[in-house]
Amino acid sequence: MDRKEKLNRIYLILLSLFVVMLGYGILLPTLPYYTERLALKDNLDRDLINFHIGLLTSIYPLFQLLFVVVWGKLSDKYGRKPIIIVGLIGFVIMQLLTGLATSLTMLYIARIFGGIFTSSVIPVSNAYLSDITSEKRRTKIMAWSGVAISSGVIFGPVVGGFLSQTNIHIKYSIGLLHLDRFSVPFLFAAILGLIVLFIVTKWLKNTVHFQKQTSKKMSLRFTFSKYFIVLLSLSFILQFVVTLFETVFSIYGKDELGFNSNQVGIGFMLCGSVMAVLQPVFASYGEKLLSTKKQIALGLLIAGISLIAFPFFKNECFVYGLIILFAAGGAMVTPNLLSAVSLTSKENTGRNISIQSSTNSIGQILGPVLGTWLIAGDFYYPFTIAGVIVLVAISSLFLLKNPP
Repeated sequence: MDRKEKLNRIYLILLSLFVVMLGYGILLPTLPYYTERLALKDNLDRDLINFHIGLLTSIYPLFQLLFVVVWGKLSDKYGRKPIIIVGLIGFVIMQLLTGLATSLTMLYIARIFGGIFTSSVIPVSNAYLSDITSEKRRTKIMAWSGVAISSGVIFGPVVGGFLSQTNIHIKYSIGLLHLDRFSVPFLFAAILGLIVLFIVTKWLKNTVHFQKQTSKKMSLRFTFSKYFIVLLSLSFILQFVVTLFETVFSIYGKDELGFNSNQVGIGFMLCGSVMAVLQPVFASYGEKLLSTKKQIALGLLIAGISLIAFPFFKNECFVYGLIILFAAGGAMVTPNLLSAVSLTSKENTGRNISIQSSTNSIGQILGPVLGTWLIAGDFYYPFTIAGVIVLVAISSLFLLKNPP
């Protein structure tokens, strides 16, 4: 494979990651308002709205957890491309169902469907990138994967906040489906998904990562080594905290700070922007200054302190500043963890990245549930407890030695 063909494949994978995360980002600032609208339409108690926000956030990664390893194994057997295509099809259908939903039940169905099928895109795309890059460049290319993901989180909230508040007078019902201005951002994401689906189907070449000579004993050894377990634990904690923060911040901004969806969207945009800019910087130049282990420790320290300080500042500029610090810490940790996981086994890259994705999904399930539960006590609790958990996690790095 020549350099030009490899770059074209990388660009197509990064485009797929970007669009899927754009759809995720679109929902972030609009979910509290969208859920409130549908809940009130269903005559539900206002006190249950935050509960449904947390549950709707958690149910998506729950079904990702149930199916992600299945997609990883299928991609190891049949190649990455067909699994990525299935995920993109599921993404388009999820966006259509979300945008046309007329009740919370339909919104739950859309989230479940999306969780099942889009769970294939990120881990299998990362496995594809791992297949076509050398170990030497693995950290750097995983950082660019992080850039694509973060870029979706940058533009998604902006698109979602803007399009959901546009003065478009649309109101049309088709049976149980309903089209109005709240549908616009999700239909926009569905159209983008269709375009990317066509491009990937037509131009992306398949790649298969065969495991013909891998014994069952060796597979289990790689999967459950102490090194791998520490990496999974850190991945879980990071995703748990990030998803808790995303869920609680959207509610915190709406109810405590009085932010509208655009202001909440700016917070998510800043978070994604910082991660998109800093991940490739840390991946390319970080090891010249600090080892992987020290980068992870410093990133966790910055993220933990910013979380603990977060609820003590109400000024909009300070709030955004702490979000930037939190994102900088995450940007230092994420590419190093993903690269380390991809290097634990040459024979089972797709499976191992899928296991990491499953671990991330557990964090994404528990984060919103615990976050919305802690809000009932006070807004200080979710941020402070999450920050302490991150700081305590630094101690696990003493167990992080070289891979077997």
